[in-house]
Amino acid sequence: MNTIADLRKNYVRGQLSENDVPADPLSLFHTWFEQAKNAQCPEPNAMTLGTADALGKPSLRTVLLKGADAAGFTFFTNYQSQKGQELAERPQAALLFYWHELERQVRISGLVSRIAAAESDAYFISRPLASRIGAWASPQSTEIPNREYLETAEQRFEKQFGTTPPRPKHWGGYCLWAEEIEFWQGRPSRLHDRIRYQRLTTPAPELNNAWRISRLAP
Repeated sequence: MNTIADLRKNYVRGQLSENDVPADPLSLFHTWFEQAKNAQCPEPNAMTLGTADALGKPSLRTVLLKGADAAGFTFFTNYQSQKGQELAERPQAALLFYWHELERQVRISGLVSRIAAAESDAYFISRPLASRIGAWASPQSTEIPNREYLETAEQRFEKQFGTTPPRPKHWGGYCLWAEEIEFWQGRPSRLHDRIRYQRLTTPAPELNNAWRISRLAP
């Protein structure tokens, strides 16, 4: 039987060159994201979100990307959850997408801020009813006595709000404004391709270049 140390895979599905990538990393991200959807990667918008508390203690969890544009990468959660508290203390975070079927990763880091309440309202209304009720029923990241606690809370809010629950004030969206984005393409012999975009503090509009592009050793 193989041990964990024996598990390995040779990556052969693609390549990535700094000579071929676009000037804007968002363009490449959308291309890769569409390819991940077309390759039927399970939940291609699932991403690992890394935050840290005021003392620098890190924590990770998987959340879902709900938007990606020039403003940044958007996700939603309970503001009173562990990640919400950590983002209030230290408004910086990192994201990681891993698309196994394409042997690709994307790493993103930058500053995080809450989105406008109207945007959170609009997204909240679009969610399934059960998810909207769940946002009220779950005191996310706090200790609860048992499963029945959640189910009782769910029934209570279903009775209270019916089919039109409003958005809880403690629930809404965040946007990560990327300062650095790295695209990783698996290659044979662990000599992977890594292309990093770093946002320039003094962009050069005449060159259509707001990012520095470089290759990193694997």
